[in-house]
Amino acid sequence: MGMCHSCDSTAVATAKLILQDGKLQEFSYPVKVSYVLQRNPSCFICNSDEMDFDDFVSAIGGDEELQPGQLYFALPLSWLKHPLQAEEMAALAVKASSALRKRGSPCGCRRKTAVVPAFSCRREDGARSGDGDGGNADVSLEGRRNGGRGRKGSGRGFAAKLSAIPE
Repeated sequence: MGMCHSCDSTAVATAKLILQDGKLQEFSYPVKVSYVLQRNPSCFICNSDEMDFDDFVSAIGGDEELQPGQLYFALPLSWLKHPLQAEEMAALAVKASSALRKRGSPCGCRRKTAVVPAFSCRREDGARSGDGDGGNADVSLEGRRNGGRGRKGSGRGFAAKLSAIPE
């Protein structure tokens, strides 16, 4: 329904980089991490697929290229030295979702995009849990309806609620 023509069929896969300030940079051509770091020297680049909470975030090497269809984050250098906390992972997911939602599309229609973090963690024995195997993760995201009135459809949003799950 609606007056928007589909533009997904002509869309080119891009490498998407979420900067520290929440802005989105897209690259439709091969770009090396070293090029991105020249423009953002106080950070490192990591692939979102390789991020787990309670684990250290690994930087992508400067000679590697950002791959189309992948989501990357530019993170502060201080994050290399401590494990990624669940709250930080959730904040990054919100930042990415917001950046992707703001980007719009070439034809002018608004695409609805959401980033849903897939949480996993390492137990004290080194095994992973929360990878969709039915194990307990340390956090859960719950949606709750926002109150509010205004323009049509504005009361339909959901706010994320982060809560701990006791073991």
